[in-house]
Amino acid sequence: MEESINSQSAIVEAILFLESEPVSESKICNISGLTEEQVKACIEHLQEKYKADDCGFGLEMVTGSWALIPKKDVWELLRERYGSKSEGRLSKSALETLSIIAYSQPVTRAEIEAIRGVSADNMIRILIERNLIKEVGKKDIPGKPSQYGTTKDFLKFFRLNSIAELPQLDQKEQERFELSR
Repeated sequence: MEESINSQSAIVEAILFLESEPVSESKICNISGLTEEQVKACIEHLQEKYKADDCGFGLEMVTGSWALIPKKDVWELLRERYGSKSEGRLSKSALETLSIIAYSQPVTRAEIEAIRGVSADNMIRILIERNLIKEVGKKDIPGKPSQYGTTKDFLKFFRLNSIAELPQLDQKEQERFELSR
């Protein structure tokens, strides 16, 4: 049995390595021919394997699927060389705008500007180009302004499985994000 889990885990590990995007358990089943139970056992086996200090990878759930990614401390050392353009640094203004959208979504440009106190047009354009935010609807008020929310690429960028994993805001920060509400 032990040999079986090791060889099955090797297959799952190779799939995770070769796929460029996070992979769902059902897709791993389809590619490998393993059952759902076998895939779950392999994922647990790999997670245990990657806990070792001498391992540079971790197996994490990102956007509801599994991804083989460098451990955070290793990635920080290598990000500059191996990071993609979408993982490049964001300016302080872009991060501030993105955080307002993440915590207040869905949110309009006017609401973002009311919180920031400055125009948000350029920052919204940059964040849309980087695919970190997108238009998620129209607000039901005169003029029907666009509302913005975060994307799956936002979750990947910050290594989150869902928006619920965002750090909690303290009372003062919460009040700042509620100025326009």
